[in-house]
Amino acid sequence: MSARVLVVDDEPAIRAGFQAYLGRAGFEVVEADGLARARQALLHSGLDAVLLDVRLPDGSGLDWIGELRDVCPGLVIIVMTGHGDVPLAVEAMRRGADQFVTKPVNMAEIDAFLRGALEGRPVRRSAAPRRMPHQRPPLFFGDSAAAQRLRELGALAAQNDSPVLLQGETGSGKSLLARWIHEHSARASRPFVELSCAVLSGELLASEMFGHARGAFTSALADKQGLLDVADGGTLFLDEVSEMELAIQAQFLKVLEEKRYRRLGEVAERKSEFRLICATNRNLRHETESARFRTDLFFRVNVFPIDVPPLRTRPEDVAGFVDHLLASLGAGPTVVLPEAVETLQQYAWPGNVRELRNALERALLLARGDALAPEHFRRLEAFGTRPPEVLKQEREWLLRSAIRNSHGNVAAAAQALGVSRATLYRRLQRLRET
Repeated sequence: MSARVLVVDDEPAIRAGFQAYLGRAGFEVVEADGLARARQALLHSGLDAVLLDVRLPDGSGLDWIGELRDVCPGLVIIVMTGHGDVPLAVEAMRRGADQFVTKPVNMAEIDAFLRGALEGRPVRRSAAPRRMPHQRPPLFFGDSAAAQRLRELGALAAQNDSPVLLQGETGSGKSLLARWIHEHSARASRPFVELSCAVLSGELLASEMFGHARGAFTSALADKQGLLDVADGGTLFLDEVSEMELAIQAQFLKVLEEKRYRRLGEVAERKSEFRLICATNRNLRHETESARFRTDLFFRVNVFPIDVPPLRTRPEDVAGFVDHLLASLGAGPTVVLPEAVETLQQYAWPGNVRELRNALERALLLARGDALAPEHFRRLEAFGTRPPEVLKQEREWLLRSAIRNSHGNVAAAAQALGVSRATLYRRLQRLRET
């Protein structure tokens, strides 16, 4: 086996273990201790597979999966983590990973999986990336008055260093706006570090944010740099900040006040001069009234609030988003019939721009190179554009029927509805909350 495998992990002992075992098994092993070096290896090393740790010093491995799939769609991607929780596994697979393993890994199983995944396929190292990893399409705001107001507020946020709070529904583009603000700020040359407070909790979130010393807890086998350290001089983006537990909120409030913190298991203080951007799909003021979010922390993060409007409130922006998203999907010059655009403008888009992107991707597959027509968006009719009360009842009936007909298989129910599993989970959660 002459395939080349990139191992991305910040612990030297783990990389050395893979180097020794996979090297003896006939693989060529390339190492990287973080995302920055992994991106360089992707450009210059010609890879067939990636073994990717989730928590890295300069970001989340999960956030790199989409970029990997976009740049080199044929790569075999195995995600590794020291904490085998099911939601993280589901998220990794949803984003495009081929396999998910927990540490300590079974080397023989990884060897077998790699051979099975690569068997019969041509070696892909000769295939050049379709696009440079750091090149992203520019952020599209829209042409409506609400979109232009959003752009103005984003530009104003980029001109100052105050904490920003982005509030809006799931899929409305808050994380993209956060990165845009960073890239148009004086800190653009410094790191943009993203941390989702919904993916990790408790000790794991604290370890990710603050870092830890060797022996700080059972699985702390080596010193680990925290994301606060990585974000020094740059921007720290806390996504879904409303999900942060109260104990961590208290610790983070102290960091905001003093710009100092301690790694878990250490006495020495460290300093980090980061710019803070937070995002949430909840009303943080209501969260404080329910004692789920600290009032003092709310006032610290709510210095410059920006509301990201949902797509359904600005149907005049849909056509522009369609053109922008088709370009980002690499669809080239695709004809979209006016009747199809009208269908998209009449839909409520509970999943916002993210759902629109998924609908377009599916429509491209159905159209097979022809113009996109209303029949390519039939799945959207399942939710229609009827009055809100009727719409809620119909959505609930459709969702529960799909799950019942699939005998509880969420993946099958999502496929029947033409949405991702994550979207289905969000819709069920929204129904429970309303």
